[in-house]
Amino acid sequence: MGFSNDQLYHSVTLDESRCKGCTACLKRCPTEAIRIRDGKAKIIKELCIDCGECIQVCPYHAKQAVMDTFAELDKFKYNIAVPAPTLYGQFNNLRDINYVLNGLLHIGFDDVYETAKATEAVTDYTKKLLEEGKLEKPIINSACPAVLRLITVRFPNLISHILPVIAPVEAAAIAARREAALKTGIAPEDIGIFFISPCAAKATTVHNPIGLVESPISGVLSIKEVYMRLLPVLGKLTEVKPLSNSSLEGISWARIGGEIKALGKGRCLSVDGIDSIISLLEEIEDDETLDIDFIEALSCNGGCVSGPLTVENGYVAKMRVVEIAKAQGRKNIPRTPVSVCEEELDWNKPVLYRDILHLDEDFSIAMQKLEQIEMIYARLPQTDCGSCGAPTCKCLAEDIVRGVAEETDCIYKMRERFSKLTQKE
Repeated sequence: MGFSNDQLYHSVTLDESRCKGCTACLKRCPTEAIRIRDGKAKIIKELCIDCGECIQVCPYHAKQAVMDTFAELDKFKYNIAVPAPTLYGQFNNLRDINYVLNGLLHIGFDDVYETAKATEAVTDYTKKLLEEGKLEKPIINSACPAVLRLITVRFPNLISHILPVIAPVEAAAIAARREAALKTGIAPEDIGIFFISPCAAKATTVHNPIGLVESPISGVLSIKEVYMRLLPVLGKLTEVKPLSNSSLEGISWARIGGEIKALGKGRCLSVDGIDSIISLLEEIEDDETLDIDFIEALSCNGGCVSGPLTVENGYVAKMRVVEIAKAQGRKNIPRTPVSVCEEELDWNKPVLYRDILHLDEDFSIAMQKLEQIEMIYARLPQTDCGSCGAPTCKCLAEDIVRGVAEETDCIYKMRERFSKLTQKE
């Protein structure tokens, strides 16, 4: 099994000035990447998967996503907006997504390319791979970067189950740049491709791509920022050009179940919410005989419509996306080719296990430290109360061996020590 040594970049950050040291994020982090030390939260970079759970649960808004800004557009001669279909669900009474696409041209972009359009190419290729029957089942979709990073951190044995195909937004970026270069004559390197994203994890993948040597995306803008710029523009549009050529299936990818609906066959399972995904992945690790062909896993409840960088309530956005997708389907828009070949849809870089419990370069010393962790853990109360600043007693034991915590950080051990001292007196 290979190990990833890529330089870590994270879009999820902590504003210590806002942090009150509560344990809301500590308990919700799916990879146990957060500690409370000296009254403030600390994010362990090696463990963080940028899922955004901490952003959504922090009552003080101390967790934030570092995204690109519109200033990045100045670096390119020609800029293309690649909106996630989740963007459409943010607007009330939107019946035609062409309003949003035209609005993007009024806030600084030269062109638009729908992520939903690229899903058609990804769906067709996925169907082909499923029919060939060469992939290890159950196959886990590769559209959600947070799920992929979760697997590399907590479920290395399931890496071989991941669909080795790039996400639709990467396919859209490749096609958008290629078509724009042919249309304008501008060099590809002078064309900026900006994804309008509902999640922080996608911003991370631009700097640390999953399955790709280099991301074709130039930058990632949050739906929140784009929404605020679009809102005053949409009501003033005097001309709405028919820019959209995506299908009902492509738009439906914004919600859980959309990808499976597009595939249309096989024993498929949809699962959303990071806790539910972890539970399912644990079951797959324990039982390799599960009769499932394909798993659509999205880390946010309800799918991308509930991403941490969205504006609207996830349930409301999901309802709107369903309505918009149906309206798009009634238009019977003919499918047009996506300018990306099958070879470009394949991963060109292996996805490796992130060795998060790297205790020492010397294997024998690492094993000794592992034994120390087990011994310390056996002495701890194993209540996982979090009062020590670590999410579990096992995490505290690991922190102690790493030299960043002490056994008396545990309130039970502190009481025990205090009791012994008072008895001596």
